[in-house]
Amino acid sequence: MIVLSKKPYYISTAIAYTSGKPHIGNTYEIVLADSIARFKRFQGFDVYFQTGTDEHGQKIELKAAEAKVTPKEFVDAVAEEIKRIWDLMNTSYDKFIRTTDEDHEKQVQKIFKKLYEKGDIYKGFYEGLYCTPCESFFTSSQLVDGKCPDCGREVQPAKEEAYFLKLSKYADRLIEHINTHPEFIQPESRKNEMMNNFLLPGLQDLCVSRTSFKWGIPVDFDSKHVVYVWLDALSNYITGIGYDADGNSSEQYKKFWPADLHLIGKDIIRFHTIYWPIILMALEQPLPKQIFGHPWLLQGSSADKMSKSKGNVIYADDLVKLFGVDAVRYFVLHEMPFENDGIISWELLVERINSDLANTLGNLVNRTISMSNKYFDGTVYNRNVTEPVDEELKALALETPKKVIAKMDKLRVADAISEIFSLFKRCNKYIDETMPWVLAKDEAKKERLETVLYNLVESICIGASILEAFMPETSKNILDQLSTKARTLEELGQFGLYKSGNEVTKSPKILFARLDLKEILEKVEEMNANADTTNGEVNTVSDESQDSSVIDIEAKPEITYDDFSKLQFQVGEIIACEEVKKSKKLLCSQVKIGSQVKQIVSGIKGHYKPEEMVGKKVMVVVNLKPAKLAGILSEGMLLCAEDADGNLSLMVPEKDMPAGAEIQ
Repeated sequence: MIVLSKKPYYISTAIAYTSGKPHIGNTYEIVLADSIARFKRFQGFDVYFQTGTDEHGQKIELKAAEAKVTPKEFVDAVAEEIKRIWDLMNTSYDKFIRTTDEDHEKQVQKIFKKLYEKGDIYKGFYEGLYCTPCESFFTSSQLVDGKCPDCGREVQPAKEEAYFLKLSKYADRLIEHINTHPEFIQPESRKNEMMNNFLLPGLQDLCVSRTSFKWGIPVDFDSKHVVYVWLDALSNYITGIGYDADGNSSEQYKKFWPADLHLIGKDIIRFHTIYWPIILMALEQPLPKQIFGHPWLLQGSSADKMSKSKGNVIYADDLVKLFGVDAVRYFVLHEMPFENDGIISWELLVERINSDLANTLGNLVNRTISMSNKYFDGTVYNRNVTEPVDEELKALALETPKKVIAKMDKLRVADAISEIFSLFKRCNKYIDETMPWVLAKDEAKKERLETVLYNLVESICIGASILEAFMPETSKNILDQLSTKARTLEELGQFGLYKSGNEVTKSPKILFARLDLKEILEKVEEMNANADTTNGEVNTVSDESQDSSVIDIEAKPEITYDDFSKLQFQVGEIIACEEVKKSKKLLCSQVKIGSQVKQIVSGIKGHYKPEEMVGKKVMVVVNLKPAKLAGILSEGMLLCAEDADGNLSLMVPEKDMPAGAEIQ
């Protein structure tokens, strides 16, 4: 849906806990929220984007004591570091709220008192099993293997006087709301988890104050108590935009509440989809329209959750030093599935940057500008000398914004980025199809060559304009090199708006340089060696005892020239590719070889996505006897290379060769 009016849109992240420096998994959330906020602005919404820090609790009090500073001094330093990283990642938040802000603390006290006077908060006595890092009480039945169900750490018996929020009073109303608003909790699996594990079995009232520590917002009518962290932290979503418990809320609050989207990690989904809605119901305020519990970004091939105790933490600022801001933004947004956890590793980062950013995007832009300079001194003309091959590119360029909008409306950010890069891949294929270097040799084809280069520049402009939400600096860089500005969403419905006769830059800049994995790992090792280890915050990289640039494999028996001559090798072009259902390894490709198309099944699913395969020129063994793999007929073999770590790379011709060319 294209939105033309300035309709308000309020998006928030969870506020980061100030116990230490956020790792890349924490940082993913702010980048994800930023991409959604930027895209909503692109669509014409009046966006308010809030993030911030959660700064109270027993854990902070203990860490401050260990550091021999006051809790406020401790959180001031950590909050500043969190904000620095959020700014480093080029996030466009409108407000950075801190729960130590005076106006927030005042409103939390008023909220607590209002709910107490209403009878929704009452004084009682709590005895249970307490997890200090999570600042949560649990019953023995809620534990997993005797440990905290949220973080897996040890719990301790705790007993103290406390105030409680009557969750049970509002449980049926919340269940009805969830059932009648299917979009309220996303993805669907998160909703099912909350309903089946917590709401339907029955809710226990929630402890909302503590007496065993002092670092919190005081209950102003009972100084022995401080407000429990979740009532404090969750309230930021309304206090940050001007909510007033006495009924004097700001115009900003009236404009933006209820929130359109709370974006949070799946580990805190319970607090946001059960406790927070009930707090709002008790306050007689509307519920947020949607709560999205995003998956985790896990580290390495072992797919572990990042933890300082495990020594597997990767930090955003370290990644930026090695790869740049937009490369890191691209990776975390593109590699995180909608519902399942994503994986980050140094190897995968290098692979993605080389294949997607350096090759697909960077090479496309550089080649297009270089050819414009080489053949026409940088001037781009639209001579409208068209051929049928142009229509597919133009159609995809015009369809891509619509496809991206459809994906973003469902918060499928990774899929939205893939749609944009499908356009860039199609541009590369268009170059192979039209062969500008051949057209340049024929003076009679000059105007056709000008049209081809114009179509490329125009398509890149469309792709770069819609890329801004995800890679803002890269988008600007591309458009600057093409001497143009970003298109509006309405303008993306037209092909041909790039001014004929415009000049591209005479000095094209490399957007993303290809990286050498060995060099990157050496830099990582050096970076880790120089890291501050005082708090155990050291990233680890496994020791590589084998030089991956030299691989010895077991020799097979010699064959004769006649044996070898029986094999037929040709260049093929992959025109379609899809996953083989019920197989973890297989992709099924339709490969054009000369005038025929062969179906080839390959065990490369772990290394290539189907959309990455389309358009590739590959080396094929074409005269293998057909065989069935997973019940699907395969009529050949794609040639691949494999390194010592099991990474596969398709063998591709060094120069542009037509599909069907014989490999000798």
